[in-house]
Amino acid sequence: MKNIKEHIRQNQFKPVYLLYGTENYLKKLYKGKLKEAILGGSDEMNYSYFEGKSVDLTKVMAAADTLPFFHERRLILIENSGLFKSQNSLSDYIPSIPATTHMVFVEDEVDKRNRLYKAVKNAGTISEMNAMDETNLKLWIASLLDKDNKKITGETVLYLLSKVGTDMDNLLNEIEKLICYVWNREIISIEDIDMVCTTQITGKIFLMIDAIGSKQQGRALDLYYDLLALKEKPMSILFLISRQFNILAQIKDLVGLGYNNSVIAEKTGLMPFTISKYVNQARNFTMSTLKDALDSCADMEEAIKTGRLIDKIGVELLIVKYSGINK
Repeated sequence: MKNIKEHIRQNQFKPVYLLYGTENYLKKLYKGKLKEAILGGSDEMNYSYFEGKSVDLTKVMAAADTLPFFHERRLILIENSGLFKSQNSLSDYIPSIPATTHMVFVEDEVDKRNRLYKAVKNAGTISEMNAMDETNLKLWIASLLDKDNKKITGETVLYLLSKVGTDMDNLLNEIEKLICYVWNREIISIEDIDMVCTTQITGKIFLMIDAIGSKQQGRALDLYYDLLALKEKPMSILFLISRQFNILAQIKDLVGLGYNNSVIAEKTGLMPFTISKYVNQARNFTMSTLKDALDSCADMEEAIKTGRLIDKIGVELLIVKYSGINK
């Protein structure tokens, strides 16, 4: 991203750019910045857009070969094409792209062994855009709030992240809701977050596992029914329950080996601010219970997929079993 910022600042651009990764907000942000800077406000006559896995490469190359109209540059933007996961003729075209044309690819996933990936790497700039780390997320949130003269404490930021997740698009929406809600107050509180912010499904799963571990069967089932009411699929919920048990098993194992929270975060890939909560939650389960729960999740998935159990009932039975088990 630093390279892209520098290219924009100098108004000097590479022939081709690839923006890829899981953080849609960053991809959208830098796609827009590149478009604005390369085209310099010129009309759409110098801009071509292609999307999807059925992109016609003949049309892409024809557009790229067309000289810009009353402007020094032409921009070709290609999104979600899957071209970096299959072999195609564009890899041979990239080295000979006209000096007046710039291509920007925006993808979720790429194969770094792909010939097109290697061609783009040789001729242009590749930027992987995944979720920000905790420190940069906190700085970004503070900068958004500062524009509206709002402030938030470090503890409250962590609470916000634990409730709504780290997806930047979603965070932006939730922060805008908070700014509107607090109106003329300067400080955003945990109570404000509880009033207006929507708990993401992963947050509800965390609360569900908390309820299961503390044997609050009614609360665990209520959270499950809430998710169903929100049109979440039982199989998706089962996957997230299994994922949560797997995380807890990893955490419990690493704690037993004597690792501190920062090392555990590094080894598991979890955000550092979440580790203490996972450690506390893991205390509600023995390792044998966690392993048994993972086996049960796998068995339940098989029973549902083979038609021996209805998905909604199967997940409910799993919750009932572990919210009532003797640990």
